[in-house]
Amino acid sequence: MGRTLIAGFGNDLRGDDGFGVSVIRRLEAGRPLGDDVHLMEVGSAGLRLVQELLASYDLLIIIDAMTRGGAPGEVYVREVEAVEPVTGIDLHLAIPSRALAVAKAMGALPERVVLVGCEPAHIEEFTTELSRPVQGAVDPVLRHIESLVRTAGRAHAAGGVAPCNADG
Repeated sequence: MGRTLIAGFGNDLRGDDGFGVSVIRRLEAGRPLGDDVHLMEVGSAGLRLVQELLASYDLLIIIDAMTRGGAPGEVYVREVEAVEPVTGIDLHLAIPSRALAVAKAMGALPERVVLVGCEPAHIEEFTTELSRPVQGAVDPVLRHIESLVRTAGRAHAAGGVAPCNADG
């Protein structure tokens, strides 16, 4: 299998905004996904993600709260098809698109990038708890991640890139 990085974005002091960090912590506490799968709590410091990507990965899976207009707890799985050019550097790079733009500019963007997100209910309140619908999305997201890692392993063994299946 090629090298995979799973990165969780968000501020775990702002309720559902901490979704990505919560998923990474669950992955760390669970069964290992393989020797070539690395986990990273990015939080709001996307520049750390860019630095880590310089170590060369084949697949990047980003976990984050994503406001797309769906019902709280709705899960999104999207293959990144294009990354906008970098227009300036923000030292925090708190949102994935900015971190990806910098990684692309540095030649460190993996061949495949997948966003796995969850529609938040609340991201502005000061709490370390996820809302009930977002907490309910954690297990389905873990299954999506396991499926993406398995699919990537099969594609690497076959010498190709496997498509993302949003249905798990």
